[in-house]
Amino acid sequence: MALDRWPVLRQLRGEDRLGRGAAVKSERSEGLTPRTSSADEVVKSICPYCAVGCAQNVYVKDGRVVHIEGDPDSPVSRGRLCPKGSASLQLTTGEARLHKVLYRRPHGTDWEELELDRAMDMVADRVLKTRSETFEWEDGEGARLRRTLGIASLGGATLDNEENYLMKKLYTALGAIQIENQARI
Repeated sequence: MALDRWPVLRQLRGEDRLGRGAAVKSERSEGLTPRTSSADEVVKSICPYCAVGCAQNVYVKDGRVVHIEGDPDSPVSRGRLCPKGSASLQLTTGEARLHKVLYRRPHGTDWEELELDRAMDMVADRVLKTRSETFEWEDGEGARLRRTLGIASLGGATLDNEENYLMKKLYTALGAIQIENQARI
């Protein structure tokens, strides 16, 4: 290999003294394209992990998310993402993501798969039963309460503002008063 092909020597001998152009290019790097250039569209989004609201560019090809990166146009994050935000592609394409409902019976040791409709019915039945058993219309002195202390909600950092708004409305309608979100704690 000729010494004049070494990038450091090309940088020192050529016009590209700072190593930002021709000095750092090789035959291989000339043929490379950005991994996002094949995307059909770029969708603007917000990272779902916390209350900061870092903006993301979501690259979509053939209806599937292929890459997610920070949005440099965002005044909040200026294109930066924390490690959780940088890994948010795994929310949509990760191999570890489950696509089924798992249930472990009380005192059970093994998980079993359930149909989604059955699992949703089980949750709804338990919420309604708890509400009816713990609902307080008034206190001992006759003051109206219309609440339940048997249901509480602690939202997670993967919920966005719209989801938190709907959860607050749902739990308030059920009479729950213990409603909080992890992103505010």
